[in-house]
Amino acid sequence: MKTKFNTKQLVLLGLLTAVLLLMAFTPLGYLNIGPLAITFNVIPVAIAAIALGPVGGAIAGAVFGLTSFLQCIGVGGTSAMGVILFEINPFFAFVQRFVPRVLDGFLLGFIFKAAAKRNVHIACLVTGFCAAFLNTAFFMTALVALFGSTDYVQGLMGGKNVIIFICTFVGINAVVEMLASTVITGAVGSALHKARLVKAPAKSEA
Repeated sequence: MKTKFNTKQLVLLGLLTAVLLLMAFTPLGYLNIGPLAITFNVIPVAIAAIALGPVGGAIAGAVFGLTSFLQCIGVGGTSAMGVILFEINPFFAFVQRFVPRVLDGFLLGFIFKAAAKRNVHIACLVTGFCAAFLNTAFFMTALVALFGSTDYVQGLMGGKNVIIFICTFVGINAVVEMLASTVITGAVGSALHKARLVKAPAKSEA
């Protein structure tokens, strides 16, 4: 697994980090609807994973996760859910906000590499979809695992089965995130490939 970046890749990582910070600290990255927000910050994470591999994706995911946690204390905006979770347990709130995003970015690097052996453009679309899907899955899994026994989450669940709760709770938010991430990541990833900033992995011989 590649852990060193050349100059072009470092510049790209810096640009994607700047984009993430801009999106995190302005209304560009979040559309707040109820306790959850539709987030578009998964898109730079997906692009980092495409262009820089698992390590680059993990770094971008870490930036995303850190800015998400900072919203729990009112830095760069406020997350209604994050504030409540932070009051319940600050450490668990950090884990729930940070770890899923790092894991998401890391896995996306492998997902792109595997899919790109067949078709780079389709791989970009797949990576964009997985970025939003895994972000939601990991985020909600961590929420239930770490805070599921609290009165706050129990109140949100309303006696529903965990799977039903997650599906109904994320609702349209997740659908919008997945559509946006798939389309935009697919377009940007393909453009980077044409600009030779993304190399397709060598196809394995049968």
